[in-house]
Amino acid sequence: MLKVYLSGEIHTSWREDLIAACSGLEVSFTAPVTDHAASDDCGVAILGEEPNKYWHDHKGAMVNAIRTRKAITDADVVVVRFGEKYRQWNAAFDAGFAAALGKSLIILQQPDHDHALKEVDAAALAVAREPKEVADILRYVQTGALPG
Repeated sequence: MLKVYLSGEIHTSWREDLIAACSGLEVSFTAPVTDHAASDDCGVAILGEEPNKYWHDHKGAMVNAIRTRKAITDADVVVVRFGEKYRQWNAAFDAGFAAALGKSLIILQQPDHDHALKEVDAAALAVAREPKEVADILRYVQTGALPG
């Protein structure tokens, strides 16, 4: 069973598309909480309200980091998607953390991000443009079969 962590933007269906494209493979997927409000508010929902927005966000980031660190540490492959609409600083952090752990890293991004992400891309073993390409990489890793 190949364990894959799906990091990055949460505003499109790329995770569902990738998982569907991996049908028939022995792959288990984990991901961050993709409910944006739940992710932002988990710290104060669990640990108590914060009147200062900085500490509100800080509590959420720390609670989410427990989940993220565990998932990346346990993963065989980490896929990090950089979307078009928002700057995903957390995705860049996840990519760096995965690289520091020596994880196999696949970056999923559009060509217009190539320059901005050149250092992140340099740490990756592959840079893909579409979820299907990531699925094809995972299929090749598991079976040795080329897309056809």
